[in-house]
Amino acid sequence: MNKRALHVASALNVLIYRLSHGKLLGRFPSGAPVCLLTTKGRKSGRSRTVPLLYLADGNDFIVVASQGGRPQHPGWYFNLEANPSGELTIGSRRLAVNARRVGEEEKAQLWPRLVEIYPPYRDYQRRTTRLIPVMRLSPV
Repeated sequence: MNKRALHVASALNVLIYRLSHGKLLGRFPSGAPVCLLTTKGRKSGRSRTVPLLYLADGNDFIVVASQGGRPQHPGWYFNLEANPSGELTIGSRRLAVNARRVGEEEKAQLWPRLVEIYPPYRDYQRRTTRLIPVMRLSPV
C-alpha cells in the first residue's frame, strides 16, 4: 500500500473508531486492542491522530513504532520525540499521556508479550535494519 493510501485508510479508521467509541475497529482481527494516539506535529504543530495496537502494562500503555517494517520510523514517533505529551483514546476514554522510548532491557522483557498479541511484529523487525522503537505511554 502506498503512503497516500495508508493516510486515507488511517483517517477512515480514526473516524470510524471515534464515531463508534471504539466498538468498531477497537480490536485488530488478531484480537489485539486498538487505541488512537494523538500527537502534536513536530513541524506543523497540528494535532495528528493514528490508530495503533497497544499492550496494557499496569497503568501504562505500550505501543510499537513498527510502521510495518519500513526503513523509517513513523511520523508519530518523531512527533513524540519532539514533544512527549499526547492523548490516548481507548474506546470513549481519553487520557493525557507522556511518552518515553523504553530501553533495550525493558524492550527485551516487553517484546515477547507484544509478539504474542501481534505475531507480525517479529517479521517486521526481521524486515528492517532499524531497531523498532517501543514506547511507554504513561497517564499524566
